[in-house]
Amino acid sequence: MNDALPYGLLADLVLSAHFTLVLFVVGGLPLIVAGNLAGWRWVNRFGFRLAHLATIAIVAAEAWLGVTCPLTTLEGWLREQAGQSGPGPGFIEYWLQRLLFFEAPPWVFICAYTLFGLLVAATWWRFPPQRTPHPPRSEQSR
Repeated sequence: MNDALPYGLLADLVLSAHFTLVLFVVGGLPLIVAGNLAGWRWVNRFGFRLAHLATIAIVAAEAWLGVTCPLTTLEGWLREQAGQSGPGPGFIEYWLQRLLFFEAPPWVFICAYTLFGLLVAATWWRFPPQRTPHPPRSEQSR
């Protein structure tokens, strides 16, 4: 068995998890707004909203502090262990890398993450999360 295979596979899994996290952060904001306009109660569940706010807060803090995302660091280390210098050999890995990583001055990322974080925080004011669980649908109709 090739020793590099588990590292390459793990690097691809970390990349996929990273991409999923980005989708959660970026997609969560329009989902919260659209869900509130459509009357979807689940988008205001406190746990979901807290996870969303905390995730973008961490990303913005990393940018302000000049810290590389731990997922990026882990993926790079795993690729190094696998003898890879860049994205994995697969089509999906290649495009996930292209979508997630691009070159820009640090201030661009700091501004983008901070502004996005402020938008997420503004949704807490405009569409406050619900701390109490909603009653089952059968009790709501009474």
